[in-house]
Amino acid sequence: MQEVFERDLMILVHDVARAVRTRVDRAAREYGMTRAQWVILARLARQPGLSQNEMATICEVEPITVGRLVDRLEARGLVERRPDPADRRIRRLHLLPAARPMVETISAYRATLNRELAEGLKPDEQARLIDALLHIKNNLTADGAGCLKAQAATG
Repeated sequence: MQEVFERDLMILVHDVARAVRTRVDRAAREYGMTRAQWVILARLARQPGLSQNEMATICEVEPITVGRLVDRLEARGLVERRPDPADRRIRRLHLLPAARPMVETISAYRATLNRELAEGLKPDEQARLIDALLHIKNNLTADGAGCLKAQAATG
């Protein structure tokens, strides 16, 4: 019975994601930060100028939560809010130069963790795993009602 659960795709994906989150939480704490703050910094390095609402959607949290996280990052001199030139109600998030060392730390940590995750996998196995995960992600995001439709068709 235990082997059935160990090989259950949904449980396995959940367990791996949780283990990665736990590992990243621990690493972020070493720098006096949270995983969520790291996500904001890493995302702004790739997509400067996101609004707090856009960031909340990406982080899958409420805008008020992102607001508090940004408050802390702003207090550390890592992020600033700038007015949107087209809509004065919107504030855009931008990294400050002081964030560069932390962004580099986050990037280096990601590279190290990616190597650890792929340890023992041949390059073609790693590529197939990534392709399979992308396929699963597409299945989940392409049609959110897929499971319900499948149940209705068989029921």
